[in-house]
Order: sequence, then C-alpha cells, then structure tokens
Amino acid sequence: MRRSQVLHEITPLMDKDALYIADRHKKEFTYPIHNHEVFELNFVEHASGACRTVGDNRETIGEYDLVLITSPNLEHVWEQADCTSEDIHEITLQFNFGGEGDTFFEKAPFNDIRDMLLEARKGLCFELSAIMKVYEKLESLSQISNRFQAVMQFLDILNTLAHCDCARALATTSYAKVNIEDDSRRVLKVKNYINEYYMYDLKLKDLANIANMSETAFSRFFKNHTGRTLSDYIINIRLGYATRMLIQTTDSVSEISFNCGYNNISNFNRLFKRKKGCSPSEYRANYHKIKIII
Repeated sequence: MRRSQVLHEITPLMDKDALYIADRHKKEFTYPIHNHEVFELNFVEHASGACRTVGDNRETIGEYDLVLITSPNLEHVWEQADCTSEDIHEITLQFNFGGEGDTFFEKAPFNDIRDMLLEARKGLCFELSAIMKVYEKLESLSQISNRFQAVMQFLDILNTLAHCDCARALATTSYAKVNIEDDSRRVLKVKNYINEYYMYDLKLKDLANIANMSETAFSRFFKNHTGRTLSDYIINIRLGYATRMLIQTTDSVSEISFNCGYNNISNFNRLFKRKKGCSPSEYRANYHKIKIII
C-alpha cells in the first residue's frame, strides 16, 4: 500500500478532551487504511478470518484482537478477508494525553504505561490472556456515565496491559520510523494560536511573526518539526472541529463550514471528502454508533 493511498483520519477528539469511545456492532469492515494523530486502542471480537494490517505487518486475526497504536504516521486497517461473522463487535478508544508535548505519563507511577506507549509506536498486539484481563472493563466502558470514572477505568486498562508480558510489536522499527523529535517551543506556540483562532483567516505572515521567523524559514521549520505543511495542519485542525460539530450539533453544513473558517462551502465539502472519505452530510447520516467524547 503506497503512502499516498493512506487516509489521514480527522478524529473528533479535541485538545481539551480526554477520551473518545466508539462502541459498535457491524457486519463488515469498510473503513479504509488510515492513520491519525491521536493514540488508539482498538478491540475486535467475533471477527475470526479478518485481516489486520499495521505498517508492514499483515496477518489474519482470531476471535479476539486488541492492538495499541501510538504513532501518527503508522497506517493500519482491519479488512473483511475471510470473516463471515454477522455480528462483529468493535470498540475503538482514542486518546491524546501523554502524547506530543504532554508529560502526563512521565510521572513515576506511570513508568510501565509510558514504556508501553513508546513500544506501541510500532503497533502493539496483545495475546488472548491479556485481552481476557481487560475484557469486562473494555465492554463496560461506553456505559459509564461519569466522565471521571470512565477515564479512571481506561487508565486501569492501560496499566493492566502494561504489566502483561505477552504483547508483541507489529511493524518493523525502520518502517515505523520510531525516532522522536522534541517539538520546538516555537512550533508549540504557533499550534496553540491555531487551535484558538482556527475559525479566522490564518495568514502565513502572522504565524511566522509569532515564531519570530521569516515566512520561508518558518514554513520549512514547521514542516521539519511536524512532518506536515502548515496549510495541511490547519486543514486538519479545522476539520477536526467540523466533525465534532457534525456529531454534537444540528447546525447546517454551511453553518459549520463558516464556523470552521471556510466561507466557500464547496471548498469545505471537497476538503472534507478528501480527508474523511465521505461528504459532511454522509458523515453525519452514518453516525449511528455509540460514540462518546469525554
């Protein structure tokens, strides 16, 4: 699979959110190969015969499958293959704490979780014995109404998995490109500004001034530190907010387009479909799963 064919998923998880839960039953896998900025723990049951691809690793899964992925560039997908199940159960947990620029898991009590997250940059698959230790907590997570308790249960799941010695890396080290570059304070300052003012016209000159750099130098500097062009990064931020509005509001697509900084709805629809694989209206219409943002 060529990198140009990989969909970069825009998730509804925003900076102030802790956890995104998608708990659904379905008859087939349809989502294309993709990657995303946030961390993900994905659980699948009753899908024996399906094929899972993570980076350069491809294998057939059994009745239960649990994978942790913490790299924004590592593509992955679950495909139907020889799975004939009529009731595939999939629970996707996405979280962005403990990631880039966040020292949450640097505290001593989280040492084992931190080490697991680092290893999971290559994709980490857990054997059945580990899955059974967290099975009931995974199954009940979407039913917890108290946000604090839900996050605590999720942390307990991570801690349990971190102490299991039966996990294995999926992608090869070279393919996953696991070297980490510390983000520049200049880049973080610009990212914070974009997150606050994404709905306005963001000009390269103004963002370069925030970093105290020339426009040309800043553009190169930003891409070197993030792996993305400035324009692509801004699009991803805006569409992240757009998906959130499509889920949580009844605002029209044109209103959401305007509120996310796009005065041209045709341009918004085109960008959304290119990034998400469907139109904004289709995304909203297909949202018939249990999805919770905490």
